[in-house]
Amino acid sequence: MTEICFATNNKNKIAEVSQMLEGKYKLLSLEEIGCLVELPEEQETLEGNSRQKARYVWDNYNVNCFADDTGLEVKALNGAPGVYSARYAGPQRDNNDNIKHLLQNLEGRQDRSAQFRTYITLYLNGQEHQFEGIVTGHITEAWKGDKGFGYDPVFIPDGYSKTFAEMSSEEKNAISHRGKAMQKLIAFLKDL
Repeated sequence: MTEICFATNNKNKIAEVSQMLEGKYKLLSLEEIGCLVELPEEQETLEGNSRQKARYVWDNYNVNCFADDTGLEVKALNGAPGVYSARYAGPQRDNNDNIKHLLQNLEGRQDRSAQFRTYITLYLNGQEHQFEGIVTGHITEAWKGDKGFGYDPVFIPDGYSKTFAEMSSEEKNAISHRGKAMQKLIAFLKDL
C-alpha cells in the first residue's frame, strides 16, 4: 500500500479521507512523518497557501503529500475574508469571533451571496497537482445549527434551506467545497 501524507494532524479529517481512498493509500499525519512544526501559510491566495504547505512537507521530509486551504468569499465584502478566513477577527483564530465579525460587517447589506473555496495541492514524486472545490450560497443573518465548524452556522448553500451546521457530515461532505476538491484528488489518485 502506498503511503501519502495529508498535511494535517486532524485525526477526523484523516479518517474521513482514508475511507474515501478505499484502502489504496495509507494516509499519514504530519506527526507520523515527524513534522511537529506549524506549516507556513504566508501567501496571499488559497492556492498559494495550499502549495506552500505541501511543498514544505515535500522539500523537508521527501514524502508524497497533499495540503488544503479554504476560504469564505463574500461578494459584498469584495471577497473577504478569503485567505484570512481563519483569522478574520484576529490572530486567536476563534470561530465565534470570526462569525460575529462577519455578521457585523454585513449589517444592512442586501447582497449576502458568498462562496466557499478549497484548494488542495498534491506533491506526488515531486510533481505538483492542484484541485479546486467551490460551493456557492449566502450568509444568514443569525446562527443556525450546532454541527460543523468555522462559518458553517451562517452559510446556506444554494438550493438548500439549512446551514452547513444543520446538516449531517454526510450531507455536507456530498456538496461542500472541501468535499468537491477531495473527490477530484481521490479520482486522480485512484486513476494512477
